[in-house]
Amino acid sequence: MESARRATIADLPELEQLAREAIAELLPTRGGALWAQTLGRHEPMAEGFQIDLTDPGRLVVVGCVDDVIVGYGMVRLQGLPDGRPLGVVDDLFTHPEARGIGIGEVMMDLLIEWCREHHCTGIDAVALPGNRHTKNFFETFGLTARAIVVHRSLEAPPELTEAADEADDASSVVEP
Repeated sequence: MESARRATIADLPELEQLAREAIAELLPTRGGALWAQTLGRHEPMAEGFQIDLTDPGRLVVVGCVDDVIVGYGMVRLQGLPDGRPLGVVDDLFTHPEARGIGIGEVMMDLLIEWCREHHCTGIDAVALPGNRHTKNFFETFGLTARAIVVHRSLEAPPELTEAADEADDASSVVEP
């Protein structure tokens, strides 16, 4: 049976494993590498989860099938200039083999209810470009795009950098 509940310190090993799986899944996708550096979880993960689990301005949940943890989610309160809070879903992941049976939905329901209890003005979450499944999932809960972040890398791919270095070396040779 599918269920979701507030996570506890005892869930740390499962939370860490699922967070690593989430990062590994998103890392090779469009926008994934920069997401991992800016919004993704960082090591030491246990320490980060311990902070999240004890912060009253955050809620960490786990999704279960027959009491086996197969997903996790986390929402935090972000203060707005007018003093009201915004709920920000930083994590929501279900193990691929447990998708499509309602685990994400029961976790999201808990996150939304917690945001309501904390009088949030709304809820934000990130869906990477091209990840239509995630975007569609959030839309079933009434989340729609309110901003689009665009990006241009200023770092050349390594193969272009090497080619440019070789060209520079060749052009710096002076014939006698």
